[in-house]
Amino acid sequence: MATQSTCLQALADARSLGLERLDAQLLLLHALGKTGDASAGRAWLLAHDSDELSDAITRQFRALSLRRAAGEPLAYIVGSKEFFGLALQVDARVLVPRPDTETLVQWSLDLLQLPCTAQVPHILDLGTGSGAIALALAHQLQAAGRQVQVVAVDASADALDVARANAGRLGLQVQFMQSHWLQEVNGNFHLIASNPPYIASADPHLAALRHEPLQALTAGADGLDDLRQIIEQAPAHLRPGGWLLLEHGYDQAASVRALLARRGFLQLQSRRDLAGIERCSGGQWPID
Repeated sequence: MATQSTCLQALADARSLGLERLDAQLLLLHALGKTGDASAGRAWLLAHDSDELSDAITRQFRALSLRRAAGEPLAYIVGSKEFFGLALQVDARVLVPRPDTETLVQWSLDLLQLPCTAQVPHILDLGTGSGAIALALAHQLQAAGRQVQVVAVDASADALDVARANAGRLGLQVQFMQSHWLQEVNGNFHLIASNPPYIASADPHLAALRHEPLQALTAGADGLDDLRQIIEQAPAHLRPGGWLLLEHGYDQAASVRALLARRGFLQLQSRRDLAGIERCSGGQWPID
């Protein structure tokens, strides 16, 4: 009679497929139904490394490991991703939220806390995907006792379904609408934030992102097509003194600042991500 696999053996098998240790641990916890705190779960695995797994759990974990080894994002496999302290449900209809985008959220919060900011700021998230930016801003401001009106836009009806489900599950008030950037948007905002597609269509790094929606990644030959559209359209929807903040590629900060300057934005700035890369750029629409 064959010996049943233990937690330790299962993790070793996953590592032999090329999985990172953390990914293997999180997938095993998912197969075991232990989906709470990841740190506590990993500690549990260390304390139970000799526990035997049922055949069903062993088969399920093997199947999950093979998906990860084939390049499928971990977040799609387990169905969720943490972003700015929120557990967001994600699948192949939306991009996986990246830690880099938290730079954009923090910059937005910094601006919204300035004394000149309206009592009830109106915020627009363009290309919301899973709702990450809009929901993080709504959560942070509401938790601080601030009233806020947040509108989240996406061209994809599928993405909006994911974002609405996240908002409902988290109990956050956000208005969702379908639009290609600002074409169908009405009203003026104190802040427009966006993480649009910004990868060049021939970029060799796209191969590693083949499981994620291509239309949410690429933007023309130089990766700036959507950024150009947003910068051109945004002033008609910004209040005097309002800000436009944009995430972009690692080598696009100077180009984005130049586009903002040509359109008439002032106070041009860029913010660096945790790796020290200029990840976001933005500017203020003139008050006069």
